[in-house]
Amino acid sequence: MRALLSVNDKTGLIDFAKVLHARSIELIATGGTARALRDAGLPILDIAEVTGFPEMLDGRVKTLHPAIHGGLLARRDLPAHMEAIAQHDITPIDFVIVNLYPFAAAAANAALAEPEVIEQIDIGGPSMLRSAAKNFAAVTVVCDPSDYAGITEELNRSGACSLETRRRLAAKVFAHTAAYDATIAEYFARTSPAELLGANFTLTGTRVQALRYGENPHQSAAFYRTGGRAETSLTTARQLQGKELSYNNILDGDGALEAVREFADLAPAACVVVKHGNPCGIALGATPHEAFSRARETDPDSAFGGIVALTVPLDEATARACAEMFLEVIIAPECLPEAHEVLSAKKNLRVLETGPFTQRHRTQLVRSVTGGFLVMDRDLGCVTAGELKVVTRRAPSDEDLAGLLFAWRCAKWVKSNAVVYTNRYATLGIGAGQMSRVDSARIGALKSRASLDGCFLASDAFFPFRDGIDSAAKHGVRAVIQPGGSVRDAEVIAAADEHDIAMVFTGMRHFRH
Repeated sequence: MRALLSVNDKTGLIDFAKVLHARSIELIATGGTARALRDAGLPILDIAEVTGFPEMLDGRVKTLHPAIHGGLLARRDLPAHMEAIAQHDITPIDFVIVNLYPFAAAAANAALAEPEVIEQIDIGGPSMLRSAAKNFAAVTVVCDPSDYAGITEELNRSGACSLETRRRLAAKVFAHTAAYDATIAEYFARTSPAELLGANFTLTGTRVQALRYGENPHQSAAFYRTGGRAETSLTTARQLQGKELSYNNILDGDGALEAVREFADLAPAACVVVKHGNPCGIALGATPHEAFSRARETDPDSAFGGIVALTVPLDEATARACAEMFLEVIIAPECLPEAHEVLSAKKNLRVLETGPFTQRHRTQLVRSVTGGFLVMDRDLGCVTAGELKVVTRRAPSDEDLAGLLFAWRCAKWVKSNAVVYTNRYATLGIGAGQMSRVDSARIGALKSRASLDGCFLASDAFFPFRDGIDSAAKHGVRAVIQPGGSVRDAEVIAAADEHDIAMVFTGMRHFRH
């Protein structure tokens, strides 16, 4: 029997090769793998001795040869196949242990030039894996070092791998090579903007966590990490304590983290509290404690059982304030030791460290629908004071503009229809997800625990009728920011003028469904 070994990740390689050698299996290896095995005292047959042809083109061509693929693909149950390889002096290969060049890591490394990234596209490795996996009836193929132990145990117990095991390993190979190719396709799409939304869109991921259930207990679920450039996210966060994250924790945690990053440049600290997919409080502060207290105060009833995200390290004062209420998850760039000590008493509370926030990249968001999925660019849109269009007789002051732009950022993260009331540093009332915009305006005002007199109002899309402005005026709104673009803009502007409300148009909307 023969085994072919060619690995980039050499974890566990020597011990597994010794297991094969102990069973009198001849070892064939390539390049660095052969050197590592030979250094360990194992007898190795170099690939060039099998093919009768030297490696060439800096190792690009070494295993793409009939002597290799004939040995992998020949069906043992077909005499014609066995006669054909015998005629060409080709020996069957029974084990293939191959893992691939680290293309994903290269593609995520901004310091590498494109030619260096391209060199990490493995050609021979996937070819050998696919050939071996296709012939799983006779060949045991291993692409993951974590499988070595199980195979070793089965060999020691039974003397061979079962057909069921070989089939399982083959399925893993095809999933692995598909993901590898998809990562390469994603890299080219990302670096060739015209291909971002091309005729074919491939999505692949590596499982981070098997979840107990999905949105509801009768639904199964798992959490996957996609490839591409590394960025601050829950997939790379470190959980310091608490129960495993649930499906709903992950959804709300992602919403909280994405939202709070919107405010990282506005103040020394910012905090977002999310519940069931919507912010129930967003605030800025001189300290994380001040930001959290302001965010919680927007709607403390909804904050119960919510997700808290901060832009700065979690300190002891903030941890003590968080510990006073029931929360599901706290997310911060860092949890200071004294804060962790405070929260460690709350065994079920999940605390996540993200590390310093990285730059947000243009990526695609994918949402499934029955029979397919939708893909769109991530919403990285923002507006500056200079891009706002004043449409009312009363123009906003510089202080008003700061408050309006803060309110606009808040509205971006609230489900449509979204109407948000704020002062310059915190949300006061949030109307989310209503079928009519006027209802969102009424609900946002109703939920406010503080006076709205002199506050700012942001609407994620245009007001289709003047009733939203009339409702805002009853509560003392000082200024409004909205996209504009309604056929009744003139009517809406007139309403604002009647109530002496300053209003600006952004020319950009932020629907969030």
